Amino acid sequence: MTTQITEGVKVSVEATYQSEYSNPENKHFMFAYRITIENLSHFTVQLLNRHWDIFDTIGEYKQVDGEGVVGVQPILNPGEIHQYTSGCNLKSDMGYMEGFYEMKNHLTGETFMVDIPRFTLEAAYLLN
Repeated sequence: MTTQITEGVKVSVEATYQSEYSNPENKHFMFAYRITIENLSHFTVQLLNRHWDIFDTIGEYKQVDGEGVVGVQPILNPGEIHQYTSGCNLKSDMGYMEGFYEMKNHLTGETFMVDIPRFTLEAAYLLN
């Protein structure tokens, strides 16, 4: 698990290779990742937007931006946790993702960025 705390918001990530949804012969490798967002601050926050940088070892780079995460813009009171699972396709068996969330501080109305730590995407057979 990879974890990082930014501005009182803790982001933890676990990634797994999805062999049953992958087809290496056709250069299709599927990865799932589970993200846990924990509000360690003393104020309520809301996740507004996400930004991903996705790197594939074949040299491809993608950026993905969007509202919220998996269709929601969760509000977290102090001490609350939001967890979700999503996925990423690569054309090789290894790569990584990193990015940030745009969050809103409900106390002040200001927005701020929370880093999503870099995490590796690698097929399970590479770990042997």
